[in-house]
Amino acid sequence: MTRVVGVAVARALVLLVVVSVLVFCATELLPSDAAQSRTGGRAGAEQLAQLREELGLHLPAWQRYLSWLAGLCRGEAGTSLVTDRPVTQIVAERLPATLTLAGCALAVAVPLTLLLAWLVGTASPRWRGPFTALVTGVAAVPQVVFATGLVVLFAVVLGWFPPVSLLPVAGASPFDAERLMLPSLALAVPAAAFGAGLLGGAVADTGRRPHVRDAVARGLPRHRVALRHVAPFLLAPAVRVLAMTAGALVAATAVIEMMFGYAGLGELLVSSIGTRDTPVVQAVAMLAAVVVLAGSALADVLSALSDPDRGGVRAPA
Repeated sequence: MTRVVGVAVARALVLLVVVSVLVFCATELLPSDAAQSRTGGRAGAEQLAQLREELGLHLPAWQRYLSWLAGLCRGEAGTSLVTDRPVTQIVAERLPATLTLAGCALAVAVPLTLLLAWLVGTASPRWRGPFTALVTGVAAVPQVVFATGLVVLFAVVLGWFPPVSLLPVAGASPFDAERLMLPSLALAVPAAAFGAGLLGGAVADTGRRPHVRDAVARGLPRHRVALRHVAPFLLAPAVRVLAMTAGALVAATAVIEMMFGYAGLGELLVSSIGTRDTPVVQAVAMLAAVVVLAGSALADVLSALSDPDRGGVRAPA
């Protein structure tokens, strides 16, 4: 197990370094640099050159990358080019809202993923095809289209939510239940369908294992077969799929937050890209990468613990 943990952590760290290089290169390709963004493009050549030297932009790209990476390791992400505030302070203000939205979405997505996967994997041959097609179709719908459909259904047709609550409101709290409901569903349902499509096959394969067929032939109750003979062999794939589902959910927060005017990190990332606020873009992107890679490493460890083929949890005879 120590080896599994070491490999998972090492892989996550290597991938994090790779992501940091990609994030830095992507922000380097933006049309304007930090000096032009700070002056609004109204400064002369001499003033721009002086400001670039103050910001370290005259240095080679590899030196600026190493300096930026060293700052991240010290917990320093620089200063916003738009507000001239510490980036860590800006991110800390938005982080609770995004954690709340992601937590609510996960609370819906995890049980929904398991339920849909079980329905797909245990359905009769007559119904398995339609179930699988429905789950795949929901997973394939773009987040923007699905969110728009939720707004039309719940706010326009059913009238359960006032349309004004779906628009950006100055000073509105992102923790209001009314503002959390539709964004959470817009994140959770497609992510759950995506995860169920992956996990449904594992459920069907486990149901065809010899020890499961033997338990059914012996006349054991269906719930006992599911809990004692099927569930232990689904722990490892379920952990992996749920980790992928959580990653897809986190990646979709930017679009959903912008659409619903939700003041979280995703909205901050998109707006900062529009204003060329490079330090904020880099910090938010790296924070998202840390969360996803940490979750993936944890999933590797948990799946190793729960994998019967690795000596983990075993189904009873």
